[in-house]
Amino acid sequence: MTVPPQLSSLSAGQNTSQLSVETMFQSIMAMMQQSQIDIADLKHECSELRQANTSLERQLRDNSQGNNGYYRTSTPGFMTPAVPSSPQMRAKSPFLSPAVPSTLPTLSAPVHHPSPLGDNAISNTSYFSTARDIPGFYVVIPAGGAGTRLWPLSREGHPKFLLDLTLKGRSLIQATWDRLLPLTSASRTTIVAGPSHVSSIREQLPDLLSENLFCEPTAKDSMAAIGLAAAILAHRDPDAVIGSFAADHMISGDDAFLAAVAEAVEVARNDYLVTIGIAPSHPSTAFGYIRLGEPINIKNAPNARLVSSFKEKPDARTAASYIATGKYRWNAGMFVMKAVTLLKFLEEYKPEMSEGLRKIGAVWDDEKERNVILEKLWPELEKIPIDNAVAEPAAEVGRVAVVPATFGWDDVGDFSSLSDLLPAEANQPRVLGDPSLVLTDQVAGGIVVPGSGRLISCLGVDDLVIVDMPDCLLVTTRARSQEVKRIVKKAKDHGWKKLL
Repeated sequence: MTVPPQLSSLSAGQNTSQLSVETMFQSIMAMMQQSQIDIADLKHECSELRQANTSLERQLRDNSQGNNGYYRTSTPGFMTPAVPSSPQMRAKSPFLSPAVPSTLPTLSAPVHHPSPLGDNAISNTSYFSTARDIPGFYVVIPAGGAGTRLWPLSREGHPKFLLDLTLKGRSLIQATWDRLLPLTSASRTTIVAGPSHVSSIREQLPDLLSENLFCEPTAKDSMAAIGLAAAILAHRDPDAVIGSFAADHMISGDDAFLAAVAEAVEVARNDYLVTIGIAPSHPSTAFGYIRLGEPINIKNAPNARLVSSFKEKPDARTAASYIATGKYRWNAGMFVMKAVTLLKFLEEYKPEMSEGLRKIGAVWDDEKERNVILEKLWPELEKIPIDNAVAEPAAEVGRVAVVPATFGWDDVGDFSSLSDLLPAEANQPRVLGDPSLVLTDQVAGGIVVPGSGRLISCLGVDDLVIVDMPDCLLVTTRARSQEVKRIVKKAKDHGWKKLL
């Protein structure tokens, strides 16, 4: 910045009487204007530098995928991530049971890539300033599954939520933890799981408090799992607002996700059962749909609407007609509500279930009493999804709301959807694992999982699903990948239970 000659003469000790007050004022104004110009120039340069840096990062990321189409620092999808979210976490072994001889190749420890939806990724939104924590908000993560839809990659004892399917060194449940922690805390994050998964969950989430891991004796579907958490949390905190989010879903778009959850909490405080509706990207027949109703005028929830109705999984023509109207959203099974509100709905629509869960929740923190009452009451609870138990009947009387959201979402329901989420060169199959173990010639599409350490070679075949594990091999097509559970049933019927 050039200092006006008049002021220079002042600093040199010259006689100030030579300058009139008007000349001094004009000089000062000139300095201020020049300062503003300089600041604007600096802002512009910083903006250009940020854009250039973003472009460079994108090029580096693309180059890191390179010719082999996967992140060089990733964890193979058939192994649990070895990099901890806290210093207490230890590296873990492949998920196969000890009875199965493992010939998995030795792999170097991956470099940890934090979840893109983690605590340091969010930019400014209208819902968050410096703090993103929502007081009184509790996260519930139902973590279950039979491991059939991605078999033999997933198993009963090691379902997909324990696997790193994003190739970023984090399992799906770890990514779910990362994603939601900014809105709450470890003390208000709970997980509902079965006995066979408790140990693995503790290993992958060492910051999870022991009293916040709710072990259900047997799987009873989503109503019992979420209802159990609601009963326990309502007993601990009668004002608790809970949000249920599956452990095995993949989400992209941090601002949109966190803002949608925050908006859902605002609606839930008004005694609604709230779901989050996903904007459909195509006429899927694999998901249920939500029909949007009238807007709800609630402060800090500008997008909230009543749920007109829930629709079961449609056929392709019906799904296309839904999307054409613009009034439908995918039902991702995300629910936010006061814990006491959910229990009231249960009392109205499923009174026996409500009574049983309330009794269990009242004694849960006394381990001795808990075991006694669980043994007595849990087997009697109805096995039913939360949608059928309370959401659908409550929607009919205008007590269910939806927050339409714009973030990316996938429940990774089969190998076809998984292949769409993995990087690859044009017309080449996706590889979940070490690409040097896969040789192809005139092969387009599909997905290959080289989990046994053997070389897999493919010639002139398109859109195949090949999952090669040390103890078994699956070969199917992407078009039939939703039917993998049929093979699992046949394996069970033919005495191959040790492979399930």
